[in-house]
Amino acid sequence: MSKEQSQLRVTDLDGVTRFEFVDRDILDEASIRSIGEEMLTRIEAAAKPRVVITFQNVEHLSSAALGTLITVSSAVKKKGGQLCLSDIKPSILEVFRITKLNRVFTIHPTAAEAVKSLA
Repeated sequence: MSKEQSQLRVTDLDGVTRFEFVDRDILDEASIRSIGEEMLTRIEAAAKPRVVITFQNVEHLSSAALGTLITVSSAVKKKGGQLCLSDIKPSILEVFRITKLNRVFTIHPTAAEAVKSLA
């Protein structure tokens, strides 16, 4: 398995797709593009996507990654789906607050709470 294929851990359970970042740092543009493409491919394949993106392992996130999250959110909304974020560390959550993205995304403390909110 190549590094590009291993940047996301994806699980599907009870109609909810959970994306978990494998790497601590989501900074490299090529990696971000690859992650975005994988997420969008899965979202497009779902009739009405229900998605949780968990940041449990993430320590650093680039602005390009934030842009990709917005693109993913738009794709989910276009299909009438739901998207929640979870497990965001305080330093990264502060970036969401500064950029007002905490108003764009539904954010939960844990992935379990995020999944439950989509039920």
